[in-house]
Amino acid sequence: MEIRQAQREDAAFLAWLILTAGRAHVRKGIWDVILDRTDEEHLSFLQLLAVTRIPHLFHYSCYLLAEMNDKPVAGLGGYDPRSLGYAALRRALPEVFQKSGVVGQAPQPSERAARVIDCIPDEVEGAWVIDSVATLPEFRRRGIVDMLLGAILDRGRGQGFARAQINMYIGNIPAQRAYEKQGFKVLDEKRCADFEREIGSPGMARLIRDLYSPTPPTNARTP
Repeated sequence: MEIRQAQREDAAFLAWLILTAGRAHVRKGIWDVILDRTDEEHLSFLQLLAVTRIPHLFHYSCYLLAEMNDKPVAGLGGYDPRSLGYAALRRALPEVFQKSGVVGQAPQPSERAARVIDCIPDEVEGAWVIDSVATLPEFRRRGIVDMLLGAILDRGRGQGFARAQINMYIGNIPAQRAYEKQGFKVLDEKRCADFEREIGSPGMARLIRDLYSPTPPTNARTP
């Protein structure tokens, strides 16, 4: 198993990763609501999103991949929200809309999608943010997420961050247990009726940890 930096050539895998992470355990993921197209169109859009000229939180440069036998099997993203957060994403989106035509030319979400987006938690001030965690089904429960989380937390430390944040759907117990193994604790929750109606989860939780405190020892296996 090798942990490596994602490259432009990984765009197809990253599209799968982002879409799968967005679906997690719920009946419909955030990208399904925002794009509201077929899976093929979703993946095409996200593949273009991963390689835009302007970097942002879904850009390949933010991702680490776990690779086995020269094949990526899992990954996650980590980013500085001040330079690579949603403001950067909005600047990058016109390029994707121009190239894809998946949702037309206007980069504004529908009213339905906007209500769901409003339930995404804000970034904690000064936190390194982790996003889009997913593993191919046949490689789950092997501790790969533990290794990836450790590596992405090291990257945050290396950039001078003192704490890290990760968001998850409320009710995703396996994910919560995996993050708590890495020292994260639930900070708060953001619940929205529109979010539950569209996604199937009451909302999202923010988890946070100190990057300079040790990870709790555990013998449990990662979901």
